[in-house]
Amino acid sequence: MLKKTALHAQHQALGAKLVDFAGWEMPIQYASQLDEHHAVRAGAGMFDVAHMAVVDLRGERTREFLRRLLANDVAKLKAPGKALYSCMLNDAGGVIDDLIVYFVDERSFRLVVNAGTTAKDLAWIGQHAPGYGVEVRHRDDLGILAVQGPQARERVGALLPPSLAPRALALGPFSAAWEDERFVARTGYTGEDGFELILPHTQLVDLWSALLAAGVKPCGLGARDTLRLEAGMNLYGQDMDDTVSPLECGLAWTVAWQPEERDFIGRRALEAQRQAPPRRCVGLVLEGRGVVRAHMPVRSANGERGEVTSGGFAPTLKGSVALARVPAAAAGPYEVEIRGQWLAAREVKPPFVRNGKVLV
Repeated sequence: MLKKTALHAQHQALGAKLVDFAGWEMPIQYASQLDEHHAVRAGAGMFDVAHMAVVDLRGERTREFLRRLLANDVAKLKAPGKALYSCMLNDAGGVIDDLIVYFVDERSFRLVVNAGTTAKDLAWIGQHAPGYGVEVRHRDDLGILAVQGPQARERVGALLPPSLAPRALALGPFSAAWEDERFVARTGYTGEDGFELILPHTQLVDLWSALLAAGVKPCGLGARDTLRLEAGMNLYGQDMDDTVSPLECGLAWTVAWQPEERDFIGRRALEAQRQAPPRRCVGLVLEGRGVVRAHMPVRSANGERGEVTSGGFAPTLKGSVALARVPAAAAGPYEVEIRGQWLAAREVKPPFVRNGKVLV
C-alpha cells in the first residue's frame, strides 16, 4: 500500500492527479502543470514534500561524525542555523544520496534526505554512527512544505508567529530559524527564493490551508521537476546514484578537499578520479523543435557517445533542455537522438534559469 502524507486529503479535495512516487501517493499536478510552473517563477507556489525524511543527529561527536560521513565539510557551519548541501558517498565514491545538513548546536545537526533513499540512508548512517556515539532519530512526526517564488517569503512571513516571523524573514540563503517544533529554512529546489518549512503534521495542514486562502498556488511534482531542471539541479536516481561520483554529475563543487587530512568516506576513490574523471555532465539546449527525455542517446562532434540523464520541455525558455552524462573526452557540438533523428543541441553551463531570468 502506498504511503500518504498528512496533506493527502487536501490534494484529493483539490482534484490533484495522484501518482506513485518512491512508494508515496503524491500529486503530480492539479489543474495545469504549466500554470503551476509559471506561478512559482512569477508569484508563489507550494509543494507537499512531506515524503522526504528529516533525520536528527545528536551527540558530543556529531560534527566529527558528519565530517567523516559527508563529502562536503560541516566545519564550514559556524553559526547555528547555517546549512550545507552535500553528497553522502559510498567507499567507491558513488552517491548514496544528496542532502541538506543544518547546524542546530554543537551537539545537534539535522539532515533532510530524499524519499526514495530514506531506508538505505538510515541504514548507512546507522552503520557508522555508533562509532561516534551519535544518536540517530528519524523524525517521522514531522513533515515538510516548500513555498517557492518571488512572493513566497512575504506570503509565509505573514502567517508565522510574531516571535518567529522577523527572524525567518531576515534569514540569508541556506539558513534556518526555529521556534519549538517550527523550523523555517531559506532553501529550495526550484531556482527561486522561498522557504522549506519543517512542521508537525497538524501544523502542516493548517499552514497549507492558510496559504491556499492567501492565494498561494498548489503545485505538484511535475512542476517541481521542470523547475529544478531549468535551475540545473540534479535529481537523485536520474542524474546520479550509487555508481556515479560527484565529479561525474556536475557536483564537484560540493566536495571539500581541504583540509587534506579529513578522510571522508569515498575520498580515496574521488582522489583517483580527481585529475581525470571518466565522465562529465553537460547542459544542453535543443536547437530545434522536439522534447529531450531521459535516456536518449547523445553524440558529440568527435564521436563520443553519452546519454541524457534529465530532459524535458522548459516552460520559461519555451524549448527543451537537458542534463547529459558524456565521456570526458567528448567535445561539442552535440546531437540528441529523438525518434530516430539526430537533432542539434547547444552545450551550455547550467543553470538554464535562475530567479526568473533566462541565463542561456
